[in-house]
Amino acid sequence: MSTLAELLAEHTGMSGEAADHLQMVVAEWQLLADLSFADFLMWVPIEDSDSHFACVAQARPTTGATAHPEDVVGSRVEERQHPQLAAALRSGRIMRDEEPRLSDGDILMRREAIPVRFRDQVIAVLSRESNLSVPRVPSSLEIAYLAGASDLCQMVADGTFPHEGSQTDVHSSPRVGDGFIRLDPSGTVVFASPNGSSAYHRMGHKSELVGTRLAPLTRSLIADPFDATEVSHRILEALEGRPGTRVEAESRRGAVVLFRALPLRPGGNPAGALVLVRDVTEVKRRDRALMSKDATIREIHHRVKNNLQTVAALLRLQSRRTQSDQARRALEDSVRRVSSIAMVHETLSMSLDERVDLDQLLDRVLPMLSEVTTATESPVELVREGSFGVVAADLATPLVMVLAELVQNAAEHAFERGRAGKVIVRAARSARWLDVSIIDEGRGLPAGFSLEQAEGLGLQIVRTLVESELRGSLGLRDHEPSGTTAELRIPLTRRG
Repeated sequence: MSTLAELLAEHTGMSGEAADHLQMVVAEWQLLADLSFADFLMWVPIEDSDSHFACVAQARPTTGATAHPEDVVGSRVEERQHPQLAAALRSGRIMRDEEPRLSDGDILMRREAIPVRFRDQVIAVLSRESNLSVPRVPSSLEIAYLAGASDLCQMVADGTFPHEGSQTDVHSSPRVGDGFIRLDPSGTVVFASPNGSSAYHRMGHKSELVGTRLAPLTRSLIADPFDATEVSHRILEALEGRPGTRVEAESRRGAVVLFRALPLRPGGNPAGALVLVRDVTEVKRRDRALMSKDATIREIHHRVKNNLQTVAALLRLQSRRTQSDQARRALEDSVRRVSSIAMVHETLSMSLDERVDLDQLLDRVLPMLSEVTTATESPVELVREGSFGVVAADLATPLVMVLAELVQNAAEHAFERGRAGKVIVRAARSARWLDVSIIDEGRGLPAGFSLEQAEGLGLQIVRTLVESELRGSLGLRDHEPSGTTAELRIPLTRRG
């Protein structure tokens, strides 16, 4: 099945930032589905149309029966088939069905359309679809769940949930069924699920949770004073409307619990907070083996980085002892290439998920490349524009090498000796592509230049990496009014 990024690239022309926001919504929406006892479908308007929609993602509840046993992702609907989608898209408000209807699987359901707002623009619509075929007996837990879901869905429509820039580990954050606690605006518990109460009982609290101030209570139960302060601050920050990430703490009785506090501010009005808790005491013991494995992988990256730096130092030493200018330049190029790869491994040695922040990495690589201007006696300024974002490790190494070769090629050959210049590295990222331009205002391409017939080692390395490792495309053209532009396009979706 196609990924969300691939479907967004196929059906829309939305920006990379908007696509990232939808990824954040999908990372959070299992919480919405479980609180709602309902399926969630994400619909996006097909490019150049606000009356035709494509389903790009789907979530089923773990707390109730699904309304869609079959997969809906990839299907399309018109406005007449689901008029609430277009109404929510245009109005920016939540639109509900007046009467229940039958799904394609002949399941009686009720649905509503929730606009997904991003920076004052509705970019998608969530369809919340509840299965009415299975009778439910209202309970205090169900009422609390639905109230929390209603507040969070309104915040999706307001554009305040998920919070821009927040990061959620969907694999380890507490879920609704792990433990659910609702706080009023003062921080007092107004509802606690059985699992939520049990987690606090294991931490050492024997009384009823409802009616207690959760932040000071939690602080008193945690052994480490720094962890206690951190958890209580996260709860208080959520009451003030600030989003928080999960926090892990060990109680005085040895129970290890995960906490996550979410602010509730539907329509911008303070409505308290949700606190999700999960007892991970036993899971923690099993995870130690996996943590040891991750630490081993990072240690390997660290040692590879050290070995590459040693190789670079030896090559640098050899270049200083070499009398031939041509051999010295070749060794210096090798030092730069090895150092670039070493920086990628250094970044991976500090990463927990084998992913690389290219912006931070290139901000370290570009100053290293600027040193080549000293040898050419041309003071060249290297500037990065736009964001490369975060990419997988298998993409980072060849991409950094390609960019380093192209930037150094421009810095060395674009300008007359002694003439100042500027080389711009410009990135534009969408849901499907990473487009990079390396622009200089130098002397331009020589007459009759052909990229396919270029014999320089740097360009040969670039062509090989772009075609075989990155599965992308490369082009060189004259830049107006003067200079050269190298254009690189790399697919961010599945490669193979």
